[in-house]
Amino acid sequence: MSTSALLKKVRKIEIKTRGLSNHIFAGEYHTAFKGKGMAFSEVREYLPGDDVRSIDWNVTARYNSPYIKVFEEEREMTVMLLVDVSGSGNFGTNKQFKREIATELSAILAFSAIKNNDKVGVIFFSNIIEEFIPPKKGKSHILRIIRQILSFKAKNKKTDITQAIEYFNNVMKKRCICFILSDFISPEFEKPLKIASKKHDIVALRISDEREKTLPDIGIVPLEDAEKNTITYVDTSSKKIRDLFFNRQKKKHEELLKLFPRCGVDMIDIYTGTDYVKPLINFFKTRERRR
Repeated sequence: MSTSALLKKVRKIEIKTRGLSNHIFAGEYHTAFKGKGMAFSEVREYLPGDDVRSIDWNVTARYNSPYIKVFEEEREMTVMLLVDVSGSGNFGTNKQFKREIATELSAILAFSAIKNNDKVGVIFFSNIIEEFIPPKKGKSHILRIIRQILSFKAKNKKTDITQAIEYFNNVMKKRCICFILSDFISPEFEKPLKIASKKHDIVALRISDEREKTLPDIGIVPLEDAEKNTITYVDTSSKKIRDLFFNRQKKKHEELLKLFPRCGVDMIDIYTGTDYVKPLINFFKTRERRR
């Protein structure tokens, strides 16, 4: 992709996702995630109905009149995006590739975060850590992240989510919000995910395509494994094969639906070519009600 084409695409994504962030997600995001805690704000005179446990006894003794400490929630947080850049992201049969959806979702979350004065960082991963962008604030930083996702060329095509989560656990010492954007077609990763979720607030955005659930009846077709560079010819006219494929994919999905709650992780299912606004808003509203 040429520089001018890349910049044009970045601008297009910025306009679309920033608008969604400003008008739809900003307020939802703000209320969905808790800050790091309560920070001291000021001391003021005690008023009837105030919690007596908040009385500042030193100030009260000095002025011979009751004063209380006022605390405010610390809103500034760090948001980390763990973005899967493996070969399977370059797949999509309905308007967009999975990687394109991941780019837009990353942009929406990033713009929502900076509007809330949060820092945003990214870990690009395949079956290795491809790149780490430390958390920072500002629009220029977010645009850099979008450019990187659009133009990123991974060294490896395979996926290993364990590697990504273990690296994340090592580099992020303080509690943060972590969004994992992947199709989660990966070897087992439950153990590191459980460890990470005890310290951090983790959300899994599973991005998939309808053709990863069902096979159409179109005869013998070559199916390429984007991560292994292998081609297998499959007779899709066989109902037995189509049913086998469907049941296998359904089982994998059901395993993920059980895995994430077991690890204390929220999950959002998003499909290529469909509106991702509704599932995101539903997620934010659900989080808000749980607060």
